Amino acid sequence: MKKVLAAAAISLVLADVAFAEEKRGEFMLKVTPSALSVADIESVSPALARFGREAITDDLWKRDALSLRDRSIVTVAILIARNQPAELGHYVGVALDSGVTPAEVSEIITHLAFYSGWPNAMAAIAATKSVFHERGVSAEQLAEASPALLPLNQEVEKQRAETVEKNVGPVSPGLVKFTAEPLFLDLWQRPALAPRDRSLVTVSALIASGQSAQIGYHLNRAMDNGLTAEEAGEIVTQAAFYAGWPNAFSAAPVVGEVLRARAAKEG
Repeated sequence: MKKVLAAAAISLVLADVAFAEEKRGEFMLKVTPSALSVADIESVSPALARFGREAITDDLWKRDALSLRDRSIVTVAILIARNQPAELGHYVGVALDSGVTPAEVSEIITHLAFYSGWPNAMAAIAATKSVFHERGVSAEQLAEASPALLPLNQEVEKQRAETVEKNVGPVSPGLVKFTAEPLFLDLWQRPALAPRDRSLVTVSALIASGQSAQIGYHLNRAMDNGLTAEEAGEIVTQAAFYAGWPNAFSAAPVVGEVLRARAAKEG
């Protein structure tokens, strides 16, 4: 009898674990479009609640062109770039549940201090701090302040430095200095974000900020680091909802030009 009871207890435990995994999987596939409840949204705009459910929860976040992890990174980057901390905490939680590590979230904020400005990064720190606290994230789980850096591609860096010196040096020597160190010789070589993911964050932030002139260089760098053409196009799709249609449509021609040029070169 004791063996039967023990077996039954084990079955219940396993069932609870399976149920928890099932619920976790359901959450990961059903991303709510806001930190606000559906009732809160419906109390002001029933139509917005419907669009959020039909277009975002039941469609956008289920598209295969970007993994859920990548889609989370893109969205977090967009919200930081646009300084929208009210929704950021919610989507940091989605990112963590989608496989983004606390160290990667930490590093995304660090990276975007340079590409979206220090005040935006400080607002992101405030929004993310409470999420990390609720989830028990420790200091050991965060990106190191001064890690061993990734190897530097000397040829690529030489070309970059020469271009910046030629175009920016006569105008702002200080900007040339800080673009080399700490931006490209330190920040871009930090290991807490893979080069592809760092490029993914950068391109997303540039689209969100309407910085079309900068997208081409960084999208090429992203694709050199492993981003696919399909993924590049889907970043624009995601940005339409989280940065607005005008920013997405401004980015689309630049992205298209990069994709066509690379396809022609490869062909």
